[in-house]
Amino acid sequence: MANQSLAGNQPEQWDAALLLHGLDAMTEWVVVVDAEGRISYLNAPYADFLEIDPVAAIGRPVSEIIENTRMPEVLASGKAELAQLQMVRGHHMIAHRYPIRAGGRVIGAIGTVIYHDTWEWRQMNAQVEALEAEVDYYRQALDVRVGARWQLTDVVGESEAMRTLNAKVRKIAPGDASVLIRGESGTGKELYAHALHRLSERAAGPFIKLNCAAIPEQLLEAELFGYEEGAFTGARKGGKPGKFQLAHGGTLFLDEIGDMPLAMQVKLLRVLQDREIEAVGATRLVPVDVRVIAATHRPLESLIARGEFREDLFYRVNVVPLIIPALRERREDVPGLARHLLKRLAERRGRRCPTLSDATLECLCRHSWPGNVRELENVLEAAFYLGGSRLEVDDLPEALRCTPALSRHGDGSLRATLEAAEREALERALIESGGNRTRAAKRLGIAKSSFYEKLARHRLAEVSTVS
Repeated sequence: MANQSLAGNQPEQWDAALLLHGLDAMTEWVVVVDAEGRISYLNAPYADFLEIDPVAAIGRPVSEIIENTRMPEVLASGKAELAQLQMVRGHHMIAHRYPIRAGGRVIGAIGTVIYHDTWEWRQMNAQVEALEAEVDYYRQALDVRVGARWQLTDVVGESEAMRTLNAKVRKIAPGDASVLIRGESGTGKELYAHALHRLSERAAGPFIKLNCAAIPEQLLEAELFGYEEGAFTGARKGGKPGKFQLAHGGTLFLDEIGDMPLAMQVKLLRVLQDREIEAVGATRLVPVDVRVIAATHRPLESLIARGEFREDLFYRVNVVPLIIPALRERREDVPGLARHLLKRLAERRGRRCPTLSDATLECLCRHSWPGNVRELENVLEAAFYLGGSRLEVDDLPEALRCTPALSRHGDGSLRATLEAAEREALERALIESGGNRTRAAKRLGIAKSSFYEKLARHRLAEVSTVS
């Protein structure tokens, strides 16, 4: 078999003949080219389709044998091309192309035709969509029954800040105390609300959520407390239960509570005090057994000072505060989080999970992430579709690629880079705040105690004694 030259100089334990017979037995079509774009191997099914002797094809330029081939482009770019449409002998095919590397350089490329025409792809896609629809049906049914989807094990992060936060969540979850989750947009406040419910003694009960910013003021009362039949024009026959009634025996998650109108704050306060609700149009009070978890990204203390949020309600919902750190405060978690998000995206799209180059990881760790985890997820999703099997810096949005490089310290490792970034941020904040630590901590968006800990760790305590 002439194609056995492909396995030349291989260790004796390799069964080259078996390997080549296996490639010939595949329904996928395979071609391998060397660094000059000349065919080194063509499996039998592909050769049959091309109506050429596979032995005669060896050594010839691939562009002479396969029309519209992009193997030379893959050799030049060193980047894989996945699920690409290619016209060959009047057939629209779907092909993968991968560079072959050795010793840090591209020494060839391999191409596979995975679908011989678009009908095959549509048939497979229809099967996948049917399976996804079935999975979605059962997932939705489970969500309706359980309510909370996420648990603490879904949180990705091994930084000290995250370990401390997760330990606090485990302590407070079993109780019935109200919890106020605070953090910037995109940090994962809702995830922690789900996790608190799943860890609580109410886990078997319902988990009901309401976004206070998404409901018009005139409808918010009916959404929270329900209404009786005939309570207002257009009211549903038989009435409708509110979120409090639906959450009876479980947990009610009030997202964006800082956007709740003042009039509703008064009514919510009364419910939290008396544990009784009065539906719109009703004439009697109904007791409810509900644990309230609230969340906001807004500075409630400032809202209280401006008269936009009730101080007494703040104390009712802020029995146990949880502060979710911004992503820039835990940059060491970015690599693991990025890989987790890519894996989840790949599973959802039915594709192989791409890897991240060291340069790409460094670029991600450098960014300040004003949109936090949500921004990271969006960036990776764009790179996932633009890049190949390995995401490079060029696959990232230009705004990330243009982030100024950090100064290097230590051995140039990722950990050293992150440490250097944190130190520079602390120094810059102190300088811009005139040495005032309180203002510097606020500028960085972190608690004063955390700021002091970081100063001590980086031996910057002597920079300023102004607090």
